[in-house]
Amino acid sequence: MDLRIIYAVILSILPISELRIGLPLAILFANDNNVPLVLIFPLIIMANILAVFIAFFFFDNIHKYLLKNHFYRKIFEKYMGKIQKKVDKFEKQYSTTGFLALAIFVAVPLPGTGAWTGAIIAWILGLDRKKSILAIAAGVIVAGFLVLLGTLGFLSIFS
Repeated sequence: MDLRIIYAVILSILPISELRIGLPLAILFANDNNVPLVLIFPLIIMANILAVFIAFFFFDNIHKYLLKNHFYRKIFEKYMGKIQKKVDKFEKQYSTTGFLALAIFVAVPLPGTGAWTGAIIAWILGLDRKKSILAIAAGVIVAGFLVLLGTLGFLSIFS
């Protein structure tokens, strides 16, 4: 197996890159190796959805212990300062549109709007876990299709 597909899966799970980086890398791998996108796309989507479970596990179980570490607490507080604006904006939308707002937020393929941020928002606001996971997963799928279309369009320019 080519290392690029492993990197693509790992990048799809990581908080900063998620599928916005992992999927284009996987598409390049698929194009170079004549692998159908029908096999690659679900793999990357599932990897990104896995990140939601990792995020909730982390915040429910590990986060409280790490907060005792000054370095971690300082980084977390800095990150939360940046994300608080998104949470405030989301809270206003959420009050009128519910979990659809969470799905739409995650579906926008821009930096800072992916599965990890959606999970953090749901965790901070104490939203229903099952509904949040479904909304985030739906957003990941939509974002995946948008990134797929964008990547294929970008690649078609150069072929």
